[in-house]
Amino acid sequence: MSISVRATSVEFDDDQMWVRLDDGRTLGVPLAWYPRLLHGSAADRDKVWISPSGLHWDELDEDISVAGLLAGRGDMTQAKRSAA
Repeated sequence: MSISVRATSVEFDDDQMWVRLDDGRTLGVPLAWYPRLLHGSAADRDKVWISPSGLHWDELDEDISVAGLLAGRGDMTQAKRSAA
């Protein structure tokens, strides 16, 4: 599946990550879905870089695809660990 929608900005409040998309939508995603972001500092969360495919935080070792956000998927590494 090809996703042509891109993220344009990311903001946080106490519980949510807010991702603005270039088609005008804003997605609110619970930080609990992404433990690295939840437990990371505000300064580290602010160091996001946006690529055509998603959001990246080098300091937190977190990468989130726009396709995953649109599909409602949280941190898939947690699911992999649970299944092992």
